Amino acid sequence: MPGHCAEIQPNILTMRIQPDEGISLRFGAKVPGPQMAVCPVIMDFGYAQAFGSSSANGYERLLLDAMLGDATLFAHRDGVEATWALYTPVLEAWAKKYPQTFPNYAAGSWGPECGDELIGRDGYRWHTVAPPATKSSK
Repeated sequence: MPGHCAEIQPNILTMRIQPDEGISLRFGAKVPGPQMAVCPVIMDFGYAQAFGSSSANGYERLLLDAMLGDATLFAHRDGVEATWALYTPVLEAWAKKYPQTFPNYAAGSWGPECGDELIGRDGYRWHTVAPPATKSSK
C-alpha cells in the first residue's frame, strides 16, 4: 500500500481564479481489494485544459459585453447604492478611529499570522495548494 494511503486525509475543494481558472476536489476513495485502505484521489477541471487558452481577459470580456448591450455581469444602480449605504457608515467609523493594530501582510503571501492563529484555536490549519499537474507532467 502506498505511503500516502497510510493516514486518512481531509477532503479539499479548491477553486482557482486567474490566471489558472478551475476547480479541484480531493477526496478519499477505497482502494480495490479486500483490505480497508483509503487513498486520496483528485478530480481536476481547468478551463485552459478543457477549452484551450483564451486570449480574452476580464476587461476585454466586460468591454465586449458593454458594446453588445449585455448587462449580465454589471451591477444594477439600485444594488450599488444599497451597498454604499451599507458600507459608508463602516468606512466613516474606521476613518474616525483607525485600529491600533491592523493585520497587514505582504502581497503574494498567505495572509497575516493572526489568520493562522484564528483557525488554529479550533484545531484547524490552512492547506498549501499545489498547482495542478499539466499534461506534460503527468
